[in-house]
Amino acid sequence: MNSLVNVSEGSYLALHGLAYIAQYTSDRLSVKKLAKVLHASEAHLAKVFQKLSKADLVNSVRGPAGGFELNKPADAITFLEIYEIIEGKVKLGGCPFGKISCAFQTCIFNTGLTRISQDIYDTFKNMKLSDFT
Repeated sequence: MNSLVNVSEGSYLALHGLAYIAQYTSDRLSVKKLAKVLHASEAHLAKVFQKLSKADLVNSVRGPAGGFELNKPADAITFLEIYEIIEGKVKLGGCPFGKISCAFQTCIFNTGLTRISQDIYDTFKNMKLSDFT
């Protein structure tokens, strides 16, 4: 099924994985456990969490009692921060299709899509991991 708003698999795994970790702050969670819960590939999840670790959002502990844990409180981590770690900095404004020039003098999508993009941005900026614990 097609959707007008799509989030990549990597962002899905980061957002849901971190929300799950936030619910279980007393335990470190392994990639194996998270992959099972999220019905995801361990390899893909490991790559996503490698990015999150490099950005210092999670701490990775090796060994039998190892796994991932948050590096800061869940109420200090926004969905926008997570999304931008995986996808890159969000740029608002401009052509929603990334075009430099338009066939129309005034973009036929500019007003509506700019507002919707801003709404999604603001929603992600205001959503915190602690909202799901």
